[in-house]
Amino acid sequence: QASQEELKGAYRRLCMLYHPDKHRDPELKAQAERLFNLVHQAYEVLSDPQTRAIYDIYGRRGLEMEGWEVVERKRTPAEIREEFERLQREREERRLQQRTNPKGTISVGIDATDLFDRYDEEYEDVPGSSFPQIEINKMQISQSIEAPLTATDTAILSGNLSTQNGNGGGSINFALRRVTSAKGWGEMEFGAGDLQGPLFGLKIFRNLTPRCFITTNCALQFSSRGIRPGLTTVLARNLDKNTMGYLQWRWGIQSAMNASIVRDTKTSHFTVALQLGIPHSFMMVSYQHKFQDEDQTRVKGSLKAGFFGTIVEYGAERKISRHSILGATVSVGVPQGVSLKIKLNRASQTYFFPVHLTDQLLPSAVFYATVGPLVIYFAMHRLIIKPYLRAQKERELEKQRESTASDILQKKQEAEAAVRLMQESVRRIIEAEEARMGLIVVNAWYGKFVNDNSRKNEKVKVIDVTVPLQCLVKDSKLILTEASKAGLPGFYDPCVGEEKNLKVLYQFRGVLHQVMSADNEALRIPKQ
Repeated sequence: QASQEELKGAYRRLCMLYHPDKHRDPELKAQAERLFNLVHQAYEVLSDPQTRAIYDIYGRRGLEMEGWEVVERKRTPAEIREEFERLQREREERRLQQRTNPKGTISVGIDATDLFDRYDEEYEDVPGSSFPQIEINKMQISQSIEAPLTATDTAILSGNLSTQNGNGGGSINFALRRVTSAKGWGEMEFGAGDLQGPLFGLKIFRNLTPRCFITTNCALQFSSRGIRPGLTTVLARNLDKNTMGYLQWRWGIQSAMNASIVRDTKTSHFTVALQLGIPHSFMMVSYQHKFQDEDQTRVKGSLKAGFFGTIVEYGAERKISRHSILGATVSVGVPQGVSLKIKLNRASQTYFFPVHLTDQLLPSAVFYATVGPLVIYFAMHRLIIKPYLRAQKERELEKQRESTASDILQKKQEAEAAVRLMQESVRRIIEAEEARMGLIVVNAWYGKFVNDNSRKNEKVKVIDVTVPLQCLVKDSKLILTEASKAGLPGFYDPCVGEEKNLKVLYQFRGVLHQVMSADNEALRIPKQ
């Protein structure tokens, strides 16, 4: 965003600092000449609107490309950006064509009612009756893949297998989706299964206004009893920035009308819904609070009441690794009893384990369903997950350090050379600032600081940047923009891939001050 005047001013200042003729020592003169040439090359690129646009978009590789095959050099910056966006879209299309986007769900139902609903008289004569029987009573596996055919057409293949108490079945579906315009798309679906006959479906999505859309899904299910039609229509509208309202009408085997309002913000998710239908009518309220921590912790609770009874659910979920989220929910209902539902999301795969504990409302079942998962999670997190993530992070950092070692060494040598070349300029700046009782940088460090007692075993990795910072002082002011400070003259990255800060001890009007700034945070001193 720098203007041409700002670029010229920075260029003049750096030329005065690194001009070879200002240094008599042969070694310093050679270092100054190398840095002076780098500054001149940078200014040549940034002072020309065309090459600056190319560099902003493509970086150094765009300038070094022989013959500049991507676009003509004569084009304006706006035309270059348009061409870049077009090429980006083409790359995205190619990437989509190679991607299958697999999604899958594995659900394993566990019957653990024998833990709580035992009747001693029934077990007196049964061998091994002292041990509760825990069984897997149902399983379901579903998988789908998407194959982009063109920029607007996508083929979707999905399958489902399920079994419960020894009986099971499966189905396979094929769908073809076409994006008709920026406002909508349509989808045709064909399916077949061993429990149900062939299925034909049609789904249409359409944006009616910028704040309102409609989805219609009609299906024909063929079976030995004849053809069973079904129709579902959903009308949705943005009520405000964070709130959506939905009206759903479903006609067919389980006809119903449903109205719901969903409010989703940065810190919470709230849903209220009302359904009137056959055989189920209910009202449901749910709330989820999102903590703003690095583990993306969420706690949730819901109440659902209807003709089938009343269910209260509460639970939590947390990110346990880069691609995995673990959650647990306790369900207490009449007449459903008490259940514990454990869910693990790993990338696009979901593993779901509903554990039915008891058919009755037993306080002991509720207690163990609540406390048990918490104890197991914190034990696993402390003994397994945390050490594993720490080791994984160390491996990644080590790999990153190895891959950038030569580049960092070169940057370090350039920074040390720049500091030596700055000494004379810094001496003059300090003399001028002392005369006006202005801004004098007493000490400055850049890198990884360890202030937290829980991280006391970690190693501090900082470099002294007192001279480079003082060199940037102009008219008793030091202004740094929102960018990594590792790119400043006289700086380099002392701890690749780790969190960095800048700590400055400075004197202004004869008074000492101290400030700490994050790596990408803007800094302006003296502060008020």
